[in-house]
Amino acid sequence: MSRIGKKPVPVPSGVEVKLDGPTFSVKGKHGELSFAPHPSMKVEIDSETNVITVVRPNDDRQSRALHGLTRALIANMVQGVVTPFEKKLEIQGVGYQATLNGQKLSLQVGFANTIVLDVPAGVTCVLPNSTSIILTGADKQAVGQFAAVIRGVRPPEPYKGKGIRYEGEYVRRKAGKAFAS
Repeated sequence: MSRIGKKPVPVPSGVEVKLDGPTFSVKGKHGELSFAPHPSMKVEIDSETNVITVVRPNDDRQSRALHGLTRALIANMVQGVVTPFEKKLEIQGVGYQATLNGQKLSLQVGFANTIVLDVPAGVTCVLPNSTSIILTGADKQAVGQFAAVIRGVRPPEPYKGKGIRYEGEYVRRKAGKAFAS
Protein backbone atom coordinates (compact mmCIF):
# COMPACT_ATOMS: atom_id res chain seq x y z
CA MET A 1 0.00 0.00 0.00
CA SER A 2 1.25 3.47 -0.86
CA ARG A 3 2.27 5.30 2.30
CA ILE A 4 1.43 8.68 0.79
CA GLY A 5 -1.71 7.55 -1.03
CA LYS A 6 -3.41 5.99 1.99
CA LYS A 7 -3.03 9.09 4.20
CA PRO A 8 -6.24 11.12 4.37
CA VAL A 9 -6.16 14.81 3.43
CA PRO A 10 -7.69 16.98 6.18
CA VAL A 11 -9.87 19.85 4.98
CA PRO A 12 -9.36 23.00 7.11
CA SER A 13 -12.24 25.26 8.04
CA GLY A 14 -13.05 27.90 5.42
CA VAL A 15 -12.19 25.56 2.53
CA GLU A 16 -14.99 24.30 0.28
CA VAL A 17 -14.37 20.97 -1.47
CA LYS A 18 -16.61 19.69 -4.28
CA LEU A 19 -16.65 16.67 -6.56
CA ASP A 20 -18.59 17.21 -9.84
CA GLY A 21 -18.37 13.98 -11.81
CA PRO A 22 -14.74 13.63 -12.89
CA THR A 23 -13.71 17.12 -11.70
CA PHE A 24 -12.50 17.81 -8.18
CA SER A 25 -12.50 21.47 -7.09
CA VAL A 26 -11.25 23.32 -4.02
CA LYS A 27 -12.22 26.87 -3.06
CA GLY A 28 -10.61 28.94 -0.32
CA LYS A 29 -9.74 32.50 0.59
CA HIS A 30 -6.71 32.57 -1.74
CA GLY A 31 -8.36 31.19 -4.88
CA GLU A 32 -10.14 28.34 -6.56
CA LEU A 33 -8.47 25.31 -8.14
CA SER A 34 -9.87 22.35 -10.05
CA PHE A 35 -8.36 19.03 -11.05
CA ALA A 36 -9.56 16.00 -13.02
CA PRO A 37 -7.99 12.88 -11.48
CA HIS A 38 -7.29 9.76 -13.52
CA PRO A 39 -10.53 7.84 -14.21
CA SER A 40 -9.33 4.77 -12.30
CA MET A 41 -8.75 6.76 -9.08
CA LYS A 42 -11.73 7.26 -6.79
CA VAL A 43 -11.81 10.40 -4.63
CA GLU A 44 -14.08 10.24 -1.58
CA ILE A 45 -15.11 13.25 0.51
CA ASP A 46 -16.31 12.63 4.07
CA SER A 47 -18.24 15.74 5.09
CA GLU A 48 -18.68 14.64 8.71
CA THR A 49 -14.96 14.36 9.50
CA ASN A 50 -13.81 16.87 6.82
CA VAL A 51 -11.39 14.39 5.26
CA ILE A 52 -10.60 13.50 1.64
CA THR A 53 -9.37 9.99 0.79
CA VAL A 54 -8.14 8.52 -2.48
CA VAL A 55 -8.92 4.88 -3.25
CA ARG A 56 -7.23 2.81 -5.95
CA PRO A 57 -9.00 -0.04 -7.77
CA ASN A 58 -6.21 -2.66 -7.68
CA ASP A 59 -2.52 -3.18 -6.94
CA ASP A 60 -1.01 -3.01 -10.43
CA ARG A 61 1.97 -0.72 -11.06
CA GLN A 62 0.11 2.18 -12.68
CA SER A 63 -2.59 2.25 -10.01
CA ARG A 64 0.02 2.38 -7.24
CA ALA A 65 1.82 5.26 -8.96
CA LEU A 66 -1.39 7.22 -9.58
CA HIS A 67 -2.58 6.64 -6.01
CA GLY A 68 0.20 8.65 -4.37
CA LEU A 69 0.25 11.23 -7.17
CA THR A 70 -3.47 11.96 -6.94
CA ARG A 71 -3.35 12.29 -3.15
CA ALA A 72 -0.33 14.62 -3.32
CA LEU A 73 -1.95 16.85 -5.97
CA ILE A 74 -5.14 17.13 -3.90
CA ALA A 75 -3.17 17.90 -0.72
CA ASN A 76 -1.24 20.64 -2.57
CA MET A 77 -4.50 22.15 -3.82
CA VAL A 78 -6.00 22.24 -0.32
CA GLN A 79 -2.80 23.71 1.13
CA GLY A 80 -2.50 26.30 -1.67
CA VAL A 81 -5.94 27.85 -1.16
CA VAL A 82 -5.23 28.22 2.58
CA THR A 83 -1.64 29.55 2.38
CA PRO A 84 -0.27 30.45 -1.08
CA PHE A 85 2.96 28.86 -2.28
CA GLU A 86 5.96 31.15 -2.66
CA LYS A 87 9.19 31.03 -4.66
CA LYS A 88 11.95 33.61 -4.31
CA LEU A 89 14.55 34.25 -6.99
CA GLU A 90 17.60 36.49 -6.90
CA ILE A 91 19.49 38.04 -9.81
CA GLN A 92 23.27 38.37 -9.54
CA GLY A 93 25.52 40.16 -11.98
CA VAL A 94 26.59 43.70 -12.80
CA GLY A 95 23.75 45.47 -14.60
CA TYR A 96 21.38 42.48 -14.29
CA GLN A 97 17.89 43.58 -13.24
CA ALA A 98 14.18 42.89 -13.51
CA THR A 99 11.24 45.25 -14.02
CA LEU A 100 7.51 44.61 -13.91
CA ASN A 101 5.11 46.35 -16.32
CA GLY A 102 1.58 45.19 -15.54
CA GLN A 103 1.57 41.43 -16.19
CA LYS A 104 4.88 41.44 -18.09
CA LEU A 105 8.21 40.70 -16.42
CA SER A 106 11.21 42.23 -18.22
CA LEU A 107 14.65 40.77 -17.55
CA GLN A 108 17.93 42.43 -18.48
CA VAL A 109 20.49 39.71 -17.88
CA GLY A 110 23.42 40.36 -20.19
CA PHE A 111 21.81 39.71 -23.56
CA ALA A 112 21.58 42.35 -26.31
CA ASN A 113 17.80 42.37 -25.97
CA THR A 114 15.47 42.48 -22.97
CA ILE A 115 13.66 39.21 -22.24
CA VAL A 116 9.92 39.78 -21.68
CA LEU A 117 7.86 37.06 -19.97
CA ASP A 118 4.09 37.06 -19.43
CA VAL A 119 3.12 36.34 -15.82
CA PRO A 120 0.65 33.41 -15.94
CA ALA A 121 -2.85 33.67 -14.49
CA GLY A 122 -3.01 32.72 -10.82
CA VAL A 123 0.61 33.74 -10.16
CA THR A 124 1.45 37.05 -8.49
CA CYS A 125 4.86 38.56 -9.18
CA VAL A 126 6.36 41.13 -6.79
CA LEU A 127 9.73 42.90 -7.11
CA PRO A 128 10.93 44.25 -3.73
CA ASN A 129 14.00 45.58 -5.56
CA SER A 130 15.44 45.21 -9.04
CA THR A 131 17.48 42.09 -8.19
CA SER A 132 14.91 39.94 -6.40
CA ILE A 133 11.66 38.37 -7.57
CA ILE A 134 8.92 36.89 -5.36
CA LEU A 135 6.30 34.63 -6.97
CA THR A 136 3.17 33.60 -5.05
CA GLY A 137 0.05 31.68 -5.96
CA ALA A 138 -2.37 28.98 -4.89
CA ASP A 139 -1.30 26.55 -7.65
CA LYS A 140 2.03 24.97 -6.68
CA GLN A 141 2.66 23.70 -10.22
CA ALA A 142 2.11 27.11 -11.85
CA VAL A 143 4.34 28.93 -9.35
CA GLY A 144 7.14 26.36 -9.65
CA GLN A 145 6.95 26.21 -13.44
CA PHE A 146 7.10 29.99 -13.86
CA ALA A 147 10.03 30.16 -11.42
CA ALA A 148 11.83 27.52 -13.50
CA VAL A 149 11.12 29.47 -16.72
CA ILE A 150 12.57 32.65 -15.19
CA ARG A 151 15.66 30.78 -13.92
CA GLY A 152 16.07 29.14 -17.34
CA VAL A 153 16.51 32.52 -19.03
CA ARG A 154 20.00 32.84 -17.47
CA PRO A 155 20.94 30.01 -15.09
CA PRO A 156 23.82 30.76 -12.71
CA GLU A 157 27.20 30.06 -14.28
CA PRO A 158 29.98 28.38 -12.24
CA TYR A 159 32.86 30.84 -12.85
CA LYS A 160 31.55 34.19 -11.63
CA GLY A 161 28.16 33.06 -10.28
CA LYS A 162 26.23 35.48 -12.51
CA GLY A 163 22.65 34.65 -13.42
CA ILE A 164 19.23 34.02 -11.91
CA ARG A 165 19.04 31.61 -8.98
CA TYR A 166 16.59 30.51 -6.32
CA GLU A 167 17.05 32.22 -2.99
CA GLY A 168 19.53 30.22 -0.94
CA GLU A 169 20.60 28.08 -3.92
CA TYR A 170 24.24 27.04 -3.72
CA VAL A 171 26.19 27.43 -6.96
CA ARG A 172 29.35 25.37 -7.08
CA ARG A 173 32.18 27.60 -8.23
CA LYS A 174 35.07 26.60 -10.51
CA ALA A 175 38.58 28.03 -10.33
CA GLY A 176 39.05 28.91 -14.01
CA LYS A 177 42.16 29.09 -16.20
CA ALA A 178 44.20 31.50 -14.06
CA PHE A 179 44.37 29.02 -11.20
CA ALA A 180 45.39 26.11 -13.44
CA SER A 181 48.80 27.45 -14.47
